[in-house]
Amino acid sequence: MRVAAHVVEARRESLSRLLERHRYLSVPELARQLGVSEPTARRDLSVLAGQKRITRTHGGAMPEIEVTFASLRERARVARQAKARIARRAHGFLEAGSCCYLDAGTTMLALALQLRAHPVHGITVLTNNLAAANALSGSDQVDLRLTGGRWLSRQAFLFGPEASRAIDLWDIDTAFFSAEGMDAEGLWNTQPEVVEMQRKVIAKARRVVFCIDSGKLGHSTPNRLTTWDKVQHLVSDASPSLLASRGIPLRRQAILSA
Repeated sequence: MRVAAHVVEARRESLSRLLERHRYLSVPELARQLGVSEPTARRDLSVLAGQKRITRTHGGAMPEIEVTFASLRERARVARQAKARIARRAHGFLEAGSCCYLDAGTTMLALALQLRAHPVHGITVLTNNLAAANALSGSDQVDLRLTGGRWLSRQAFLFGPEASRAIDLWDIDTAFFSAEGMDAEGLWNTQPEVVEMQRKVIAKARRVVFCIDSGKLGHSTPNRLTTWDKVQHLVSDASPSLLASRGIPLRRQAILSA
């Protein structure tokens, strides 16, 4: 039986509001909450994605990240001095002749600018961060490589299956990551496909360094990137005592204060 157009539109509005409230839901959960079949939920998601009202992910959906996510320029204004201090401390992990990975985000941009100002001989930088790549372009000390993949303009990074496959081609000595949130339960990022790629890099890298400013403290998102027992190094302007007071069980020797 054909469903009236206004009923379909009302259902899709409800779907959109659910995603705005929960930030991410799987197809089965969307179908359950809407009281429809999974094929119907998928059709609604396809229509909303075509209207750029939501973003499809593997197995689910989230609000349209091009709209809900702050732009690179907006984020670069936040905690600028703290990010610069973090970048200066993180620069000490860079080694001549090594291959490092720079994640997305403005803290990684700050690290790229630090590397441009203080070159490390023979270093290879693999990144999905277009702003960081632009900062390093033209440096004769850096062998710059991009992952390829889907381009998101507000975040200024590449992701998706192509970017993930590119990771397989590299032996990574040190990987640098930022995150959208950190609390007692671990480190968090919003987009599940990005988290999936980050976990792949973490598994491949010989050393992993998280660079996170104190403004992220106490925040969480729908997807946990990692738990604290798996964090080797954290560079932050948050002091060890502040982190401990928030229930973060990280070894003091793993924290470099910026």
